[in-house]
Amino acid sequence: MSPSLPLHFLLFTLAAALTSPVTSHFSSATSSPSPEVAPSLSEWRSARATYYAAADPRDAVGGACGYGDLVKAGYGMATVGLSEALFERGMICGACFQLRCVEDLRWCIPGTSIIVTVTNFCAPNYGFTAEGGGHCNPPNKHFVLPIEAFEKIAIWKAGNMPVQYRRIKCRKEGGIRYTVSGFGIYLSVLISNVAGAGDVSAVKIKGSRTGWLSMGRNWGQNWHINADLNNQALSFEVTSSDGVTITSYNVAPKDWNFGQTFEGKQFES
Repeated sequence: MSPSLPLHFLLFTLAAALTSPVTSHFSSATSSPSPEVAPSLSEWRSARATYYAAADPRDAVGGACGYGDLVKAGYGMATVGLSEALFERGMICGACFQLRCVEDLRWCIPGTSIIVTVTNFCAPNYGFTAEGGGHCNPPNKHFVLPIEAFEKIAIWKAGNMPVQYRRIKCRKEGGIRYTVSGFGIYLSVLISNVAGAGDVSAVKIKGSRTGWLSMGRNWGQNWHINADLNNQALSFEVTSSDGVTITSYNVAPKDWNFGQTFEGKQFES
């Protein structure tokens, strides 16, 4: 069994894997919904989908969203890479979509759908036209799935399948995870396992001896700041794309170390 077409799937190998067990140091949290919250289900829209082969190394490096090893990170094979028309330069990383096969009765598995989390980017291939092999070229809306996910809605021989998709709320087990890396006063935090909208639009961090400090998006869902937060308990304020903000205090204790993962409060799904 082999992929139905060559996939020019952009991989970023700088992602940090979740190297330490998730440890909860959460003490309290609050959430404040925005006056305008996106609906849990959006309308069905048309796109196309292809797949890549099992045991592909892209699952170990985590792709363009920076989640690291997708299995260790808890995403498994329920993941997807998006074409440029959908990827929003990585701001949509962590969002969830429901997909179903349509139109082709030869290959569709009737009555089925899958729910996947955005973890990767399918780069354009301008050696082909959008209609002639450049499946992820603008303006195409295209989903690239692990074959394990693709085969839940269609027979693998289908190849480049017409599908329908809609944005849905994410459901995750446990709390939001914060993986801390960096050196000295440079702090990078990978935010993963986010329920609700799934994608994060803003992050603040607070040490036990500082006020709230805004973090910048590095790439995907990796956020960074230059601040001396060593030997301080760390709290986080996370805002998702639907405007909901959740605050988790003392997520990491004052003796935290780079490479550790901590767990805080979770959005409602």
